[in-house]
Amino acid sequence: MMRNYILFFLVLSFISFTSLIAQESKEALKTKNIRYYQYDTDFLSPEFHRERRDSLRALMPKNSAAVFFAAPERKRSNDVYYQYHQNPNFYYLTGVREPNAMLIVYKELKDFEGDTVDEILLLQERDPSKEIWNGRRMGVEGAKVLTTFKKVIPNSEFVNFDPKFKDLERVFFQLPEAMEDGDTSKTDNLMGLVHHFQDKNPLKDKMEEKHLQMMMAQLREVKTEEELLLLRKAINITCKAQNELMQKISLEMSEYETAAIVEYVFKRNGAEYPGFPSIHGSGENSCILHYTSNRRPLSNGGLLVSDVGAEYRGYSADVTRTIPPSGKFSTEEALIYNLVLKAQQAGIDAAVVGNSFWAPHKAAQKVIANGLKDLGIIKSKIEVGKYFMHGTSHYLGLDVHDVGTYMPLQENNVITVEPGIYISEESDCDPKWWNIGVRIEDDILICKEGPENLSDKSPRTIEEIEKLMKK
Repeated sequence: MMRNYILFFLVLSFISFTSLIAQESKEALKTKNIRYYQYDTDFLSPEFHRERRDSLRALMPKNSAAVFFAAPERKRSNDVYYQYHQNPNFYYLTGVREPNAMLIVYKELKDFEGDTVDEILLLQERDPSKEIWNGRRMGVEGAKVLTTFKKVIPNSEFVNFDPKFKDLERVFFQLPEAMEDGDTSKTDNLMGLVHHFQDKNPLKDKMEEKHLQMMMAQLREVKTEEELLLLRKAINITCKAQNELMQKISLEMSEYETAAIVEYVFKRNGAEYPGFPSIHGSGENSCILHYTSNRRPLSNGGLLVSDVGAEYRGYSADVTRTIPPSGKFSTEEALIYNLVLKAQQAGIDAAVVGNSFWAPHKAAQKVIANGLKDLGIIKSKIEVGKYFMHGTSHYLGLDVHDVGTYMPLQENNVITVEPGIYISEESDCDPKWWNIGVRIEDDILICKEGPENLSDKSPRTIEEIEKLMKK
């Protein structure tokens, strides 16, 4: 009898021990996966994203919901895909950088089988067979640790999930663009999620998409201190790259080599990728605003317009410098350059709280119109659009051309100030000016006490540029 009791006790102890080990192993595996999923520690905090959702909720009317989808994966060719980039609004509200995901934000608390919540995150499930090829996924359990969502469900369950849209008065939404075909009978893919959302949403008013865009623009145009830390980092990296280019450039290079110098510095300093295709236009190409071929030899002469921006943790810089590959500006180049610099400073000076968003452009345009007339390049100031044909400013943030309301400037807006002059060949002026393109762009933080140039670590004056190029 005693022997049976001892045997029973040993078996029970063994089962309890193995169960405990299995549970510890499961927890250790989860912790290990989370550690491997996110190596960097300076992303926006989970609390930032939660506060942003609360701020959106405050703008929403009663008895409403807002629905967001992750960005689609985009095929480059055959079975090769572009590096994935999350939809900025989805990232802003969740911090999630994975595809095939969906977010629902409710104005009020809703009850879902005992879970009383005002937001739901739907994610793709973990799949070891796919993760070994394409990298680790956060999964539902990871999201519970890495985010502040209380209700996270697998995207595959949305097909049978009731989001209670029929009880609401308004459902705002943002549909993804350029989706690839997917199995719409399931919701483990983006196309299926969108299809079933539309099927479950009785309020199919396309205007709700525009309303949501305006609410998000109102939120995103004013940067928090946490966002400004990342923007400053992106801008500082970009200034380092521009300075490195000034010191390394030579007439023996081609445009693509100058792009390589800049993008190497981006990567070396931790930026994930450029915020937009790098523009490196020399000579005649300096007069093409968004030139990205970057193939011309610098030995053919002319200035180089380098318009670049590092993207760091989702936030993009946008800094343009115009430099002479020879190391010295010609007389005509210097006259045009200094005119643009004077116009830029006038634009920066106008970037103050309460001024119209367009005030920097009007200030810069006035300087350039007067200067071009004085140089004899135009006969009348109304002809300024021939050689200065773009706006001076745009918002900067998660998009290089970030969203905003374009209302009067507010504290903690970040905008660019980037006037330019572009005199292409065969222009209606003296040929000595032909193929001179100059753009100077800096990233400006709107502060109570006046504008702060976040990109002033890269020189702008001719004297400073030529001095740095000699090093």
